[in-house]
Amino acid sequence: MLESKQTKPTPHHHPSHFLSQQPNMGGRKDEISTTSGLQVPLIKSLHPSKKPKKRNHFAFLCSIVASMSSILVGYDIGVMSGAAIYIQQDFNISDVQVEILVGIISLFSIIGAAVAGITSDWLGRRYTIVLSAALFFFGAVLKGFAPNYPFLMFGRFVAGVAVGSASLIASVYTAEVAPTSSRGCLYTFPEVFVNVGILIGYVSNFAFSKFPTNLGWRFMLGLGIIPSMLLSIVVILIMPESPRWLVMQGRINEAKQVLIRTSDSIEESIQRLADIKTVVGIPTSCDEDVVQVPKRKTHGSGVWKELFLHPTPAVVHILITAVGVNFFAEATGMNVVVSYSPRIFEKAGISSTDHKLLTTMGVGITKTVFVLIATGMFDRIGRRPLILTSIAGKTISLIVLGVGMTIIDKSKEENTWVVGLCVAMVLTDVSFYSIGMGPMCYVVSEIFPLKLRSQGVSVAMITNRIMDSIVGMTFLSLYTAITIGGTFFLYGAFGVVGFIFFYVVLPETRGIELEELEGLFGNFLWKFSNNNRP
Repeated sequence: MLESKQTKPTPHHHPSHFLSQQPNMGGRKDEISTTSGLQVPLIKSLHPSKKPKKRNHFAFLCSIVASMSSILVGYDIGVMSGAAIYIQQDFNISDVQVEILVGIISLFSIIGAAVAGITSDWLGRRYTIVLSAALFFFGAVLKGFAPNYPFLMFGRFVAGVAVGSASLIASVYTAEVAPTSSRGCLYTFPEVFVNVGILIGYVSNFAFSKFPTNLGWRFMLGLGIIPSMLLSIVVILIMPESPRWLVMQGRINEAKQVLIRTSDSIEESIQRLADIKTVVGIPTSCDEDVVQVPKRKTHGSGVWKELFLHPTPAVVHILITAVGVNFFAEATGMNVVVSYSPRIFEKAGISSTDHKLLTTMGVGITKTVFVLIATGMFDRIGRRPLILTSIAGKTISLIVLGVGMTIIDKSKEENTWVVGLCVAMVLTDVSFYSIGMGPMCYVVSEIFPLKLRSQGVSVAMITNRIMDSIVGMTFLSLYTAITIGGTFFLYGAFGVVGFIFFYVVLPETRGIELEELEGLFGNFLWKFSNNNRP
């Protein structure tokens, strides 16, 4: 372990101020107060120029496997955009019923996110992923064989619980297994696989579009059994349990072995283990393979009290940041662009079903390509510049899209250039979302303290799901009331507010150990100090 010289900050200095005074720490020069009241030493953070050149491949593999659960989320989003067209024809349902069918899964997923916050602490991160895959399998079977609209809604309920669970656990596990040098890159993996799932869903729409109406959508939805089966098998065969969860269970030796395999060096694994033990409340000098950890330290109502009833200023700041990121990611209308893209393109003037589905596939490809680009940028450029660029670009795209749709609405002649402009703005919108806001919904899991992480991410994910469902279930009615152009102007207005929010609230977290991050929060005037790492 590194030699340390510990100095407690004076009472009138906030930890974020203390960090700002020493941006290039050469060792342990500070300590911060965690939510448990413990003084946790700040270890040396990795400066970008000093990051190990060789990345840990096993950590990458673990993150990929965990993030594969997000394929289930993306597939459901993508496949329903096309399947809804044929379901409406087959069951003869109204636009309002279609809105509910598409958007209500986000409300159902709230249950999954809440349950996963509990099961991930009780059963572990690994088996929570298996549980979500099993639920998605069951939901796909129910939807594929649904004889009527109510039965289909029940299948959506089961799939929704799985989607909420998968969304939460992928980010939590990745946060806890990733080494600091590549944490930002690995955090983007869940969003990568969401986009892969969306693209597979779009391809499924196109592949089965020529089937009879009453069969095509069933194959589209039922095909979801394949990724859920593969995920369960791969998780059981390859993925180890989260080292932080193992420490919370007192299984020190198992955690040590996982950390050795997922860290960039032995020294880093030793330091990570010591920091986790300190946060959990286990003496760092304890070398026993198995120790007894009081359950109240990591489970139960005490955690919720620390989040909502007696939070520290840092926890309040963290919670506001995480909830805000998930709120604006959905309030700016991404669910609409993805779930209703065939209808948007139809409104823009593309009448052929094949052309609509092919253009929709272009949306999926664009999202996937740009989130892959983002994977290498979060650790090089940082979280803050990317999300500010993302929401600024998305806002401009929405406003221009609103202008284009308004011109089409008011024009009696077909304007090819306006159609091209609207298609370009949809692709631009998903591109900007994918380089910042989309991955950031998962990256925010890093800012929660260990003890509060599962429940904190659960709260953030519930916010995401509520906004996603509101946006998804109001789009058709909204554009009937205020026109489709006015609807996109509304989403753009949320983007303006979101930019201001991120500029004020979000500090840079690149290259800082998980156990140190709490010290960056608690001071909303942080942007006026020099505590951002270069």
